[in-house]
Amino acid sequence: MAPLLSNLEIIMAAVIGCFFLIILRRFRNHGDSRPRNWPLVGMVPELLFQLHRVHDWCTDVLERNDCTFQFKGLWGSNMDWLVTADPSNIHHIMSSNFSNFPKGSEFKEIFGLLGDGIFNSDSDLWKSQRKLTRDMIAHRLFYKFLITISHEKVEKGLVPVLEHVAEHGLVVDLQDLFQRFTFDATCLIVTGHDPGCLSISFPEVAFSKAMDDAMEALFHRHIIPEIIWKLQRRLDVGEEKKLRQAWKTLDGVIGGIISSKKEELSQRMGKKEELADEQGMDMLTSYMKGDGKIETGLKSSDDKFMRDTVINMLLAGRDTTSSGLSWFFWLVSRNPHVEGKIREELRATLQPEADESEGAREWRLFDVEVLKRLPYLHGALCESLRLYPPVPFQHKSPLTPDTLPSGHRVNPEMKVFFSLYSMGRMTSIWGHDCLEFKPERWITNGGGIKHEPSYKFLAFNAGPRTCLGKDIAFLQMKAVAAAIIYNYRVQPVPGQTVTPSHSIILHMKTGLKIKLFKRTD
Repeated sequence: MAPLLSNLEIIMAAVIGCFFLIILRRFRNHGDSRPRNWPLVGMVPELLFQLHRVHDWCTDVLERNDCTFQFKGLWGSNMDWLVTADPSNIHHIMSSNFSNFPKGSEFKEIFGLLGDGIFNSDSDLWKSQRKLTRDMIAHRLFYKFLITISHEKVEKGLVPVLEHVAEHGLVVDLQDLFQRFTFDATCLIVTGHDPGCLSISFPEVAFSKAMDDAMEALFHRHIIPEIIWKLQRRLDVGEEKKLRQAWKTLDGVIGGIISSKKEELSQRMGKKEELADEQGMDMLTSYMKGDGKIETGLKSSDDKFMRDTVINMLLAGRDTTSSGLSWFFWLVSRNPHVEGKIREELRATLQPEADESEGAREWRLFDVEVLKRLPYLHGALCESLRLYPPVPFQHKSPLTPDTLPSGHRVNPEMKVFFSLYSMGRMTSIWGHDCLEFKPERWITNGGGIKHEPSYKFLAFNAGPRTCLGKDIAFLQMKAVAAAIIYNYRVQPVPGQTVTPSHSIILHMKTGLKIKLFKRTD
């Protein structure tokens, strides 16, 4: 008990000191190039004071410090960070000296919820999982299943809800709608199970709520001293209690899905199984039917591997894609000329039809081959991801001391944070118009798609850890964006404040309330 009381006393003293210094900071000289480094508490008071706008605050500091600055934390708290948005540093960490910057044990402890999944793992475990996932994504049956599910979820899931909302003049949270769409679609693609989250009744889904709670709790593990969140975990209070409850819910649901899938596969034998395979194959079925070795004693069909894989893939598919779509429509609604150009591009792909000339205009969906030939829509999505990347920050720690291209020294006791959010707002990277939403910056003089280096545009990671699901994400975002923009006009409800939430995923804090109007033109 003595060590616990000692820690509590230290924490209380730190909290009182931080509170006092936060009051002082209200009167500081805002012309300073970086946060003031106070005795004992470092720059933590400034971080807490700016928490409501932490991404923009970080951007301001990085802009004044050549894209890199040293953050000093509480004395003895292991919170000394190097924060950077310098593309040369990103390239060094993610590519040229990749082996010296693994995820590491500390990263795995923070993201313990993800287990030994691909986002948490390193070395041979990561390499074997990545190869297995890459081979599975490239398999014709999985690709066929992906195309089918993506199209059907738009046609039979999203369209009826949008029709209902427009017909009854309802206000709907577009972010919530996209989360429901991507959750259902990702569950189907990963597990073959449809949770039925996307419907006009807008049902409560425990798994989805638990995922949101978990992401917020993991964010807090990044901004408070490790000693505090570990104490909260021990006492089962605050964000750590919320994380424990969410973890229990997620494990329970995933365990049930895995058990059901095993029972289903055991009943599908012979000819019936072959016929089902021709319709495509979800990821979980692919893994259960295979014997791919992940590491000694572990196969792709083992429960532990499947649990960790499912939660990693659901996080990747549900949260990142819905975040990308939400911010995209927010930006498009504020830039009607962009919406007009996207509609012109969509109309150019269509053949004139008699029924439309007579005014009987129906819903129009766009198939995958058409979606691949839309450079302006692609550019608009890239531009949205540049300004509002679904994963706003990452962190690494070197195995051995290193010197970054910017000249800054790093060591194993130091975290290197890179802000993807800030990278998209640096004038030194994107020019003086970096805050403008300009899809044209992604279009070549010949009208094709302009590709930027991944260490400059980091939305899909870079180097050996480049996102394997990049093409899947673009396919889903284009399918949804094209369907809505061609068929509807999206009007945000006036007076709402749209700001990022406190989460490891760049959600909107209070969603995006909108009304939908059917197009007749």
